[in-house]
Amino acid sequence: MAVRVQRELFDAASEVQALVGGRTDVGSVVTFTGLVRGDAGGRALRSLTLEHYPDMTEAELLRIEAEARERFGLAGSLVIHRYGELAPGDPIVLVVTLSPHRQAAFDAAAFLMDYLKSRAPFWKKEAFEDGTETWVDARETDAAALGRWGAPVTQK
Repeated sequence: MAVRVQRELFDAASEVQALVGGRTDVGSVVTFTGLVRGDAGGRALRSLTLEHYPDMTEAELLRIEAEARERFGLAGSLVIHRYGELAPGDPIVLVVTLSPHRQAAFDAAAFLMDYLKSRAPFWKKEAFEDGTETWVDARETDAAALGRWGAPVTQK
C-alpha cells in the first residue's frame, strides 16, 4: 500500500526500482506518468495549480489504491500525485502497478487513472498565457471512463 501526495518532483525510474526491489513474485510492472499539458481547450496554458485537503485526499487515495489491489490481485502498487503550481510538461501523477500477470497490471493502472481523473479530491485552477484563470470542472468523459469498472469493491 503506497500513496503519496507531495509538492516535490518524483523520479519514476527510482520509484519503480524501490517498489520492485528484488521481488520474484512479480511478472509485470505497468507505469503511467501524467504530465501537465501545454494547452487547455486550445488555449496556451501558463500553469496548473492543484489544491487539496491533505487528510481527505490521502485517505481517499489510500481507499482507491486498496480497492485496486483487491480487485486486480496486485502484488504491489504506488500512486504519487503532486499538488501546488505546476508548469506545462511537469509530471503531475505516477501510477505503478505490480502483478504476476500483465493484464491485471494494465487494468489496475487504467482503473486507478480513471478514478484519479474523475473522483480524486483535488481542486484544479488553470492559468493561461493571456492572464485569465479558471477552475477546472469535472469532465463527463472522465466520469464515463470510470463507469466501465462497475460497482466498487469497497464502499465509503
